[in-house]
Amino acid sequence: MTAIFDSNFDKDLDSLEPEQLEEPAAAAIELVVEAGGDRLDRYLAAQLPNLSRARLQKLIEQGQVSVNGAVCRSKKGVAQAGDRLTVSIPPAAPLDLQAEAIPLDILYEDEHLIILNKPVGLVVHPAPGHASGTLVNALLAHCPDLQGIGGVQRPGIVHRLDKDTSGALAIAKTDQAHQHLQAQFKTKTARRTYLAIVYGAPRDESGKIDAPIGRHPIDRKKMAIVPEERGGRRAVTHWQVQERLGNYTLMQFDLETGRTHQIRVHSAHIGHPVVGDPVYSGGKSVGVNLPGQALHAWKLRLQHPISEKEIEAIAPLPNSFSTLLRVLRQRFV
Repeated sequence: MTAIFDSNFDKDLDSLEPEQLEEPAAAAIELVVEAGGDRLDRYLAAQLPNLSRARLQKLIEQGQVSVNGAVCRSKKGVAQAGDRLTVSIPPAAPLDLQAEAIPLDILYEDEHLIILNKPVGLVVHPAPGHASGTLVNALLAHCPDLQGIGGVQRPGIVHRLDKDTSGALAIAKTDQAHQHLQAQFKTKTARRTYLAIVYGAPRDESGKIDAPIGRHPIDRKKMAIVPEERGGRRAVTHWQVQERLGNYTLMQFDLETGRTHQIRVHSAHIGHPVVGDPVYSGGKSVGVNLPGQALHAWKLRLQHPISEKEIEAIAPLPNSFSTLLRVLRQRFV
C-alpha cells in the first residue's frame, strides 16, 4: 500500500502532538491497492485504522471516496489490485464557543501565558459530545481576549491532557506566545513529568519504554502498541520508581514524545497499568473510589515565550490521588 496524507485527519483524541492542534482542515488520503478482492469499506477500514468503518461507509455514501478518479457511492464496491483510491475528509463544523464561569486552579499567569492545574473530569476543549463545560469555555470567561488565539475551536491550547488525567497545562494568551510554546512542545524542549500509581512492583528501579503507539486495530476508542509499518508512531517514555507500596508502586514518568494515552498504554505494556484506568487496567479495583485514573501531570518546565526564562510549574496532587497514597501507605508501609 502507498499512502499520501495531505492533512491530519484524526482530531478526536485527548492528547495529540502540538502540530495536530491546528484547526481541522480538509484532508485527502490516497491509496494504491496492492492486493485487491475485498469490499471497499472493509479494505479502507483495514488500511486506515484511524477511521472507523462506520465513518468510512458514511464518507462513501457522501461521495467523498473515488476509485481511479470516479466517485464511488457503493460501500459494497470491490477494491481491485492497482486501483487508486482517494478519500476526502471534510473539516469538522466549527463550534459556537461560549464563556462559562468555571473555577480555575491557576499555578502561573502573566499577560502572555497561563499555567493551571486541570482537575480530573474536565475536558480540555469542546468536541462532539462535549459542547460545553470544558476548559476552553472556562478560559474564555477568565481571558475574554483569548478567542481566536491559535484557532477558533481550541483558543490558546498548545497541548492537552486526557479528561480523567489531572495536572499542569499551559495555555497561550497571545499569538506570539502560542507559536513559541507550540515550538517548544514540538521540539521537546518543554518537559512534562507525571506521577502515577501503578499495579505491581517493577523489578528495576528505572527504565525506558520505546514502543510505537497507534489506534487499536479493533477497538477504535483505544490506543495500542502498533508497529510503525502499520501506522504506529514512535513513542518513548522514561520511568522511575518513587515509592514501593506492596503490590502497588508510585512511579514518575517523563515523556520524550507525546502520543495519545502514551503513559497509560506504555505502563500497561510493561505489565504495570495505571490504577483506576478504566480502559487499560482490565477493570481491577483498589478499594478506593477514584474519579479517574491515578495519573497526574505533576511538573511542567518550559521557557517563557517572551523573556525565555525557565518556568517550572508544580501541580499539587488531587485529593483522590493523595487519599489513595495514604491508604496504600497505611496498608503496606
